[in-house]
Amino acid sequence: MKKILSFSAVLILGLIASQILPSVFGANYEAFRTVTNTLLYICLSFIMINVGREFELDKSKWRSYAGDYFIAMATAAMPWLLIALYYVLVLLPPDLWSNGEAWKENLLLSRFAAPTSAGILFTMLAALKLSDTWMYRKIQVLAIFDDLDTIILMIPLQIMMIGMRWQLFAIILIVIILLWLGWKKLDTYTMPQGWQYILFYAVVIFGLTHGIYLATTHLFGHDGGIHIEVLLPAFVWGMILKTKHSESKHEHHAADTISVLFMFLVGLSMPLFVGLDSTTVANAESITASQPMMSWGEIALHVLAVSLLSNIGKLFPMLFYRDHKLVERLALSIGMFTRGEVGAGVIFIALGYNLGGPALIISVLTLALNLVLTGIFVIWVKKLALKAYQPAEG
Repeated sequence: MKKILSFSAVLILGLIASQILPSVFGANYEAFRTVTNTLLYICLSFIMINVGREFELDKSKWRSYAGDYFIAMATAAMPWLLIALYYVLVLLPPDLWSNGEAWKENLLLSRFAAPTSAGILFTMLAALKLSDTWMYRKIQVLAIFDDLDTIILMIPLQIMMIGMRWQLFAIILIVIILLWLGWKKLDTYTMPQGWQYILFYAVVIFGLTHGIYLATTHLFGHDGGIHIEVLLPAFVWGMILKTKHSESKHEHHAADTISVLFMFLVGLSMPLFVGLDSTTVANAESITASQPMMSWGEIALHVLAVSLLSNIGKLFPMLFYRDHKLVERLALSIGMFTRGEVGAGVIFIALGYNLGGPALIISVLTLALNLVLTGIFVIWVKKLALKAYQPAEG
């Protein structure tokens, strides 16, 4: 629980620092942002490698996973679409409801609510001694699948943002090759997996993806660069490693430290929104960023509404697995409420397209609120699980 609260606290601290540091660094702020963004990408790559390492499937039973993947995809899609509708129809004025750019921006930004925080969830449920239950095993599959679905869907969402260019075909080809490689070589390569090695792999993956971008930008100009986010390459690298789980406190402490740093850096990457004048807002490069800021009271109400919608969307698994008790299916769905680093990564990627305004602040604070509530969600899951399994044991 302490780790969850620290995630939320440093995210908010980073958000506060993002409003103070531009005036502190002055002309040197852009150089500072370059360094922090580099660190952020490396931390995100580290986290996604670990998410990929959790992706454990029996390939001989691949047909049995088809239904689970559909349910996971829908469980990720429901909160995403509900929040996208909310952002457009509630936060934007009616004259923008039919604006294609507004929909594209909000479909990308609202995707932060889709992925479940697999690492946080598995650790807390295992600590509550629920690892032998059907609910825990099914959550393992669904949480990893909805992370994977989020990563894959980010590709067409980014393509939608930048429009059809020849570089997109190169990106699609790379994505197909990576997915094929991840499935073909799943859990194959025995390599060192201490936190230092995973951090080294993360640096290499960032270096390769950023190197491709710099090289193609040099050859074809700024608009011709091939930008491959670290999400999928890092996830696939984690998939193909033959996973070695470590119970060492040192390993867990190092991984938690990197995750905490990542959450702080996500908050720190937020654009300046305090004290903006009407001219700055009018000159914003995106529709979301051009919206006037709200009062903190209004933002708090929207955060509560968005949090409620995102978790209602995660109740989708209750409609399936009818061979199990309703209380088990409810526990499974509530377990999917937890959000974390992957959702924060989506917010950071959205920043790369100059998205901002109230919707961005609401997204960050919603993520922080869900992190604070994670302990309550997991305790709720435990009570429901005990209610489901105790009669059978008796």
